[in-house]
Amino acid sequence: MNTEALISLAGYFVLMLGIGLYAFRESTDDSEGYLLGGRKLGPAVGALSAGASDMSGWMLLGLPGAIYVAGLSSAWIAVGLTVGAFFNYLLVAPRLRIYTEMADDAITIPDFFEKRFNDRSHALRILSAVVIIVFFTVYTSSGVVAGGKLFEASFGLDYTLGLFLTAGVVIAYTLFGGFLAVSLTDFVQGCIMFLALIIVPIVTIGVLGGLEDTGGLLEARNPAMLSMTEAATPNGAEALSVVGVISLLAWGLGYFGQPHIIVRFMAIRSLKDVTMARHIGMTWMIITVLGALGTGLAGAAYVAANEGQVAEYLAGKGGLEAFDAETIFIVLSQILFHPYIAGFLLAAILAAIMSTISSQLLVSSSSLTEDFYKVFVRRGASDRELVTVGRISVLAVSLIAIFLAFDDDSNILDLVSNAWFGFGSAFGPVILLSLYWKRMTRSGALAGMVTGAVVVLFWIYGPVGGDVAAIIPGFLASLAAVVGVSLATKDVPEYIQRRHEDMAAVVKGDAPESLVAEHAAATTPAS
Repeated sequence: MNTEALISLAGYFVLMLGIGLYAFRESTDDSEGYLLGGRKLGPAVGALSAGASDMSGWMLLGLPGAIYVAGLSSAWIAVGLTVGAFFNYLLVAPRLRIYTEMADDAITIPDFFEKRFNDRSHALRILSAVVIIVFFTVYTSSGVVAGGKLFEASFGLDYTLGLFLTAGVVIAYTLFGGFLAVSLTDFVQGCIMFLALIIVPIVTIGVLGGLEDTGGLLEARNPAMLSMTEAATPNGAEALSVVGVISLLAWGLGYFGQPHIIVRFMAIRSLKDVTMARHIGMTWMIITVLGALGTGLAGAAYVAANEGQVAEYLAGKGGLEAFDAETIFIVLSQILFHPYIAGFLLAAILAAIMSTISSQLLVSSSSLTEDFYKVFVRRGASDRELVTVGRISVLAVSLIAIFLAFDDDSNILDLVSNAWFGFGSAFGPVILLSLYWKRMTRSGALAGMVTGAVVVLFWIYGPVGGDVAAIIPGFLASLAAVVGVSLATKDVPEYIQRRHEDMAAVVKGDAPESLVAEHAAATTPAS
């Protein structure tokens, strides 16, 4: 590890820990402050926090790696995600921000489900919390895997040491600083990712002689590299099927059910800030996604034109034969840039990884604290006690995720896709219909969650699978279960329908925002 890169990386670590210390002093006195930041996020912090926690190491490792191997045919995932993110901001953000406050100031997704349907059995809370904890533990492990790969590929460190370094810093600022620390570090990390994904592809294309020369190198390597209908393969090209394209686009459906993303909508300062957050968030996302695509393509062209130089760089890491395509961003940053800049670019990868890990840890901690401990262990627990339990929960989930990440052969995209599809199917239809259909029932929500989760797990690990992304059957089955069971069960109480109508009226501007406080302060009638 050269001194300059070490200095850059150390500076990044110190900055993250400093933000955690600041947040620890500012907002961790009560559970709402620790878990939701007191609903005080501005639009810029909210948008970049959602974006950075969304994209993770997939943005700088997984997506460029997929493009490097198969060409632009892998870009359909990015298209689907961009469209999905836009509709998430448009359809979910405004209503969820208002509804969670109206529903007795719910501060977690399971808490919202229980209060939205007045579920006194706690079945919705328990089921959704279990889904969050199980899938997020897997999801968090994907981030730890990415951290281990980063240190192994960049500095030749042992993979296990790399994952402990990554997890250690994230645990420290998340455990002490809570939601505010996670959101502020996400904002800084989002800015770092933004700059890195502009710099790397532009400099690489410049070194290769410009866009025309880069395109020529890709054509020479495999004409399918620049095709969105054919995937480049070692033996030529393979045409994408319609089902394959739809499966890649279907990743966008997952957005509606991702707790670590939509919890940012709950924390945004006010309804009017949601629109600004959408503009900022979508601009950030479009530019960074294009940068990731450019990194994969430019990286493929660079390796084709400079195979000897790249082989020399990889000589101590197994050579080109052992090259992991998901590390192409790392390889370019180390070969083409001054060590100080290279250190900054490595910090960008850590930023992407750590922003997602911290968000997932906090959401898991929120469920363990608010949805298990507070409800079933200590109903009268003080805020100080709940914050302490939250911190213990962060540590516990972290240790399990680290254990799962010990397999250094884990593929980041596979780990992310399993969790992404699981959340999207179990929660997506339930979230959407709970915000837009006042006739939806508690039993419908339960049926949708169970059906979505079971279908996805069966599709991934059962004998069916195939080319169809698990989220397609999972989302559709969940949607059908919610609608069918809701229509078959008893009518929704009038006060729940009235609250739903008032929420919609506030979002549309047809009713004063004072209605939000009135509902939040009202006592929920007995079932």
